[in-house]
Amino acid sequence: MEFDLLIRNATVMPGEGPALVADVGVRAGTIAAVGGGLAGTAREVIDATGLMLCPGFIDLHAHSALEPFRDPVLEPKIAQGFTTEVINPDGLAPAPVDPARAEARRLYLQPLEGPGPEPWPWTTGEEYAAALEAARPATDLVLSVGHNAVRDHVMGSANRHPSPEEIRAMRREVRRGLEAGARALSFGLIYLPGLFAGTDELVALAEEAAAFGVPLVPHVRNEGAGVVDAVGEMIEVARRSGASLHISHLKVIGDERLVEPLLALIDRASQEVDLTFDQYPYGAGSTMLSALLPPWAQEGGAEAILGRLADPGQRARMAEDVRDGLRSWENIYASCGPENIVIVQAAGDAARHVGRSLAEVAEDLRRDPFEAALDLMAQTSLDVAMVDHYASEATTRAIFRHRLALVGSDGIFGPRPHPRLYGTAARVLGRFALRERLVPVEEAVARLSARAARRARLDDRGRIEVGLRADLVLLDPERFVDVATYDDPCLSPPGVRLVTVAGEAVYRDGRPTGARPGRVVLPQVSR
Repeated sequence: MEFDLLIRNATVMPGEGPALVADVGVRAGTIAAVGGGLAGTAREVIDATGLMLCPGFIDLHAHSALEPFRDPVLEPKIAQGFTTEVINPDGLAPAPVDPARAEARRLYLQPLEGPGPEPWPWTTGEEYAAALEAARPATDLVLSVGHNAVRDHVMGSANRHPSPEEIRAMRREVRRGLEAGARALSFGLIYLPGLFAGTDELVALAEEAAAFGVPLVPHVRNEGAGVVDAVGEMIEVARRSGASLHISHLKVIGDERLVEPLLALIDRASQEVDLTFDQYPYGAGSTMLSALLPPWAQEGGAEAILGRLADPGQRARMAEDVRDGLRSWENIYASCGPENIVIVQAAGDAARHVGRSLAEVAEDLRRDPFEAALDLMAQTSLDVAMVDHYASEATTRAIFRHRLALVGSDGIFGPRPHPRLYGTAARVLGRFALRERLVPVEEAVARLSARAARRARLDDRGRIEVGLRADLVLLDPERFVDVATYDDPCLSPPGVRLVTVAGEAVYRDGRPTGARPGRVVLPQVSR
């Protein structure tokens, strides 16, 4: 046979099942042959003796919706082996968007997704997908329908229940996205305006996902003291709607005693609901600093938030709610404390605070730490992001060991990002599996590839098998491990020899090739 690429003598991790030593031949973007001693010629032959060959990794929770417009190479992702990313998590899709509200939505999303092109040249999901495809990303990007975008498009950012007609309009928008090929319906129940949605609204939209056989992917309403009830709400939404459920970045903020009852709930629910979850393998999160605000303070969107930040009376009320708490509100500030909340991105002059905790910022400004946080939001027009340290390494590993766990980086691009942007895959496979043996190596690879592909309904990838896409990661298992840290986060893992997307090398021997063969994956999903 004639191949474009022939990899010889690799320790092949097929995606599911045991490893085998074999050759793998690639032709025209697909895996053409797998076996020992393959006969044939190739334009490129790699002796992979002692190296591990895996299917391309799939990031089930990626904030790469707007980054390709700035940097389509997406080096932090390809350098750790991610070849496919599921985007628009947390309900935070850039489309659909009302043209009159596009600038407000752009400003709101900027701390998590970046600004994207200015102005946004789309209003519909289809127009956004076409613009993203034209950016020619290095990885494949799989769209989700974002509930927050849909609600904002139909209702704005008002804190109220939708009318029957508004429910119908939101269902139409969800259906439109799924008909175009989106593979999930994502919810962000701490973000605008999804945090104002009631359970019945979630059920109504989830019925559309159930009809298309795609999962609900929620950032639940509370990951702190109310996490068990919040996860229980989404389990009930899945039961009532008939949809499958994939919980985003399962965690417990603060009280680690809740881990055991949370995992017990998931085990019980999995007997009657098609249920999985993803995890980034760290004990700290990262999001926009405005997530510290109580829900009422976020009503009306970015302009209204900034107006409240300029009102001393409103600021005093925010501080009171943070101190005393509100029923069912997550209250990240109180759970983590200002010494454990670190500024990692800030616009303008506020950039001088990047790398400092809120406690350190407050000391520098001679302000109360929460007041300092409000000052930063006002000064940057909300363009400020944080890392919040909320759990121990033992808690992170306890969740990681669960049989239903998959992998999502939740990586947010920026000058001083959370290390998960650069290190997630290498921490899962290189540290937790190859070095610490928390799970078998085959299990870690399956979570990163075959089982992730199945969850996202990507039947053409995720395994090293003849006829499937040649998304491949060739790595040195002795060297592959996460090296990114909170103090020095922009470090890609060593040991990655080759990454291919559809047979084309996008990363080779420690650097990007510049190739951008990725696409927006939008085949029709059958209803």
